[in-house]
Amino acid sequence: MNYGIVLKVLGKLLFLESALMMPALLIALGLGERDLRAFVITVAITASAGFVMGRLPVEKQKMKVREGLSIVTLGWVVFSIFGALPFVLSGTLSFVDAFFEVVSGLTTTGATVVTDIEILPKGLLFWRSLTHWIGGMGILIFTVAFMPTLGSGTFHLFKAESPGPTADKIAPRMKDTAIILYTTYIVITLIEMALLTVGGMSLYEAALHTFGTVGTGGFSTRNASIGAFNSTYIHLVIAFFMMFSGINFSLYYKGFKGKWHEIFKNEELRLYLSIIALATVAITLNLRFSIYENTMLALRDAFFQVNAIITTTGYATANFDIWPDFSKSILFMLMFVGGSAGSTGGGIKIIRILFLFKLIRREISKIYHPRAMIPIRIGGKALSGDVNVSIASFFALYVMTFVMGTILISLEGNGLVSSASAVAATIGNIGPGFDFVGPTQTYANFSVPSKLLLSFLMLIGRLELYTVIALIAPGQLRERVFQG
Repeated sequence: MNYGIVLKVLGKLLFLESALMMPALLIALGLGERDLRAFVITVAITASAGFVMGRLPVEKQKMKVREGLSIVTLGWVVFSIFGALPFVLSGTLSFVDAFFEVVSGLTTTGATVVTDIEILPKGLLFWRSLTHWIGGMGILIFTVAFMPTLGSGTFHLFKAESPGPTADKIAPRMKDTAIILYTTYIVITLIEMALLTVGGMSLYEAALHTFGTVGTGGFSTRNASIGAFNSTYIHLVIAFFMMFSGINFSLYYKGFKGKWHEIFKNEELRLYLSIIALATVAITLNLRFSIYENTMLALRDAFFQVNAIITTTGYATANFDIWPDFSKSILFMLMFVGGSAGSTGGGIKIIRILFLFKLIRREISKIYHPRAMIPIRIGGKALSGDVNVSIASFFALYVMTFVMGTILISLEGNGLVSSASAVAATIGNIGPGFDFVGPTQTYANFSVPSKLLLSFLMLIGRLELYTVIALIAPGQLRERVFQG
């Protein structure tokens, strides 16, 4: 292990984190809020630690697989620990609660332990939501885009942190790929922020809710989430931008380059939009003929909530925990679907669901043609045997993690529905679940061990299981998972 390169990159990451806290510090300073002192101390500590670690001598600049895995995993943990300091130093939350909250923010989960969000100081609220925007595209990708590169080793960081079964570079150089992705990210952010401001939101609230939407996180400034804004315009703007944020960001670049035929032919995008449409229609009809008297209102809430769950954003305009069981069952299944690969959404990912459908179809075909060699093709390209095995094993690992997590959380006696949805909502980076963790509830009543376990599930969910598990696995397995 090249500890020097690991500490050096972590130092750069901490120095960057101290800079990212400055807007929150300035807001606290401008408003004279009680969190000012906490931000000043945190920025000083974080910048100092980053400066010292970043100046450590490095014998070899080359980064291998093990270093890449360590930097990504430790990077998210260290970033979360230092990011939790403002909450602790201001006396707002205990360390475990603060760590849970920041992990939830950075992993774009949106689960919260804060029972009254509206009394938080403006600086803390801003930092809390900004963590969504930072974590949405990836904190290491941010470092690659805006700080000096580490040569060929940056691809290990990109590959380990990027959502989806593969990590394709848009441009030959990793830095150029990261800049293209973040340029797209920033443009979408600015457009939504402008539209929400036009709809009557203050610039402050428009910014924070945009961070939660584009990052598919779900932190709000209101206890009632988006339901606090009694505006169909605001609901629809956020719903559509949640949907846009669940699309593979490389498709936006293809649109910019005029390659529209590739976008329309994209199988993952077609399946993603089809699932949203079918789920919205099914829930709308169920709501209309059960508890809603207005069809358009049922359609609006169904469309919003379907997008909030499938993109793993977790915003709410209605208490879907009191919806009919049919609608709740659809939403629960969507918790395992997630957004597209290369998006800010969490979950299993549409591309893997598409693979599963094609695998089932192939196995059925082989019943009639047992000797036929039928490759699985996505986007016209046949997937290699290694990719097939990787995706299939990911499903198995995801289910095993969900089951084990549910068993452990159920030890608190909160009920099967609450335990299962809490685990599904954290490993899928969604936030709210059902019953004990419904859209009007928080995670505050969980014990310290459960909060730490759920924090771990949020992290491995965001890093898609393998990155964390491969780090603690034997060396040979580590090399197989992340070759190159």
